[in-house]
Amino acid sequence: MDCKNPPDTVHRVSDHTSEKINQKIRRDTIQRLNDDVDDDASMISERIRELNEEWDTERVLEAYCAGLVLAGTVLSLTKCKWGLILAGAAGCSLMKHALHGWCPSLPLIRSLGIRTSEEIYNEKTVLKQIRGDFSQVTSSVPLMLEIAERQ
Repeated sequence: MDCKNPPDTVHRVSDHTSEKINQKIRRDTIQRLNDDVDDDASMISERIRELNEEWDTERVLEAYCAGLVLAGTVLSLTKCKWGLILAGAAGCSLMKHALHGWCPSLPLIRSLGIRTSEEIYNEKTVLKQIRGDFSQVTSSVPLMLEIAERQ
């Protein structure tokens, strides 16, 4: 893969995750949705609020690498040459992830059940369907967008 043809942004993380882990994340999502299917609208709205606060793979990776860069910088200020190596490795990891959708820490992050923003979004969309948000038939594009954005 070259930089001229980077992977699809939406699926690049799941494409670089083992099928076993992707299936486990999907099964867990289905189980949660099955548990929520009989909930009332206020409980579903609360679950959607929780999903809005869930950290996705990108956020976890960014925080992890930022922590490594900060730790490496502090170590380098104490004259430890390994600090610069640590900071550089974190930067390279972020760059690899940005260009290719994979980095060395991604398998661990995914194995912990951390989901992509698309996986979280899909769960929210199903919850909105369960809540009845899309039962209103309309040809008004602004209204359709408003319904899709509803929390």
